[in-house]
Amino acid sequence: MGVEYRLTIKQMPEEMRPRERMLRYGPEALTEVELIAILLRSGTPTTTSLELASQLLACFEGIRGLMAAGVEELQGVKGVGPAKATEIRAALELGRRVAAAPPAERPVIRTPEDAAAVVMEDFRHLDREHFSVLVLNTKHQVLATERVSVGTLNSSSVHPREVFKSAVRRSAAALVLVHNHPSGDPTPSRQDIELTGRLVEAGKIMGIEILDHIIVGDKKYTSLRAEGFI
Repeated sequence: MGVEYRLTIKQMPEEMRPRERMLRYGPEALTEVELIAILLRSGTPTTTSLELASQLLACFEGIRGLMAAGVEELQGVKGVGPAKATEIRAALELGRRVAAAPPAERPVIRTPEDAAAVVMEDFRHLDREHFSVLVLNTKHQVLATERVSVGTLNSSSVHPREVFKSAVRRSAAALVLVHNHPSGDPTPSRQDIELTGRLVEAGKIMGIEILDHIIVGDKKYTSLRAEGFI
């Protein structure tokens, strides 16, 4: 009679472990079984967390049934104690509340003033140059403000790869470039103008429009589009 050999999670190759896969590829790349296994954190002496997660989904006939299950019902599955059951319920309840929440009102960028209003208070007091992008959807609503780099008193190092990374990840339609001048004077430098030109050209290649580049000073700003540089 042969001996059955089972791999524990730690014995699996890294590319097969749920936590490592999530860190490398993001949560959207994981299956429901893998996501639940991460919540469980561990299995039992005879069952891995992946196997226990699979048993839970099978027992409650999928993720919808699992969402409807109470703590006591979850504890009816061998290997799921009070701690695991409450963690699963808490995570699923958070997901339900997010799904039920009304969509957040997103600023819409129609003019340079709109873009400046989004960032002015956050940027005008900074003592180093910060370069960020407003990530926009097809309606020019702001999906996120992503920091690209933090520099010195009068410069910051910006690479197109970093500028467009979050835009690609969020399937953005357009970007507004933003950086501050700690001196309080938002007059664009030659380097600001040249960088803007390079990023505009890179955006054309990638199909992501650069709407504007806003330079923030102290309670004032300069729009490179309004100045004719875009």
